[in-house]
Amino acid sequence: MWNIIFYEKEDGSIPVREFLDALPEKHHAKALRDIDVLEKYGTTLTGPHVKHIQGKLWELRIKSARDISRIFYFVPVGDNIVLLHGFVKKTQKTPNREIETANTYLQDYNKRKKHELQGI
Repeated sequence: MWNIIFYEKEDGSIPVREFLDALPEKHHAKALRDIDVLEKYGTTLTGPHVKHIQGKLWELRIKSARDISRIFYFVPVGDNIVLLHGFVKKTQKTPNREIETANTYLQDYNKRKKHELQGI
């Protein structure tokens, strides 16, 4: 089993929880099931469930009926998976602004974890 961690911004908000809470009920349930699959299989999970985006950034691919969404995540160290950012996909190509948001959260997470480990 892998440890699923929800990235928390400095203000205490949790982007993926907010994203999940905003989804319609059936899509929400499907997203939670897919997160459970990611938790069970971690880095051994392959397409069509996950896709490498760039660098350390991956996406969990969620499809519920006609609705498609993505949750960006990364694996910082060991058996931890950090869920960073989710969005409902409306275009064929993943919008750059969504990738940029996920990368911003990834950098913030790493910066704050580094400071935490150094006792700053």
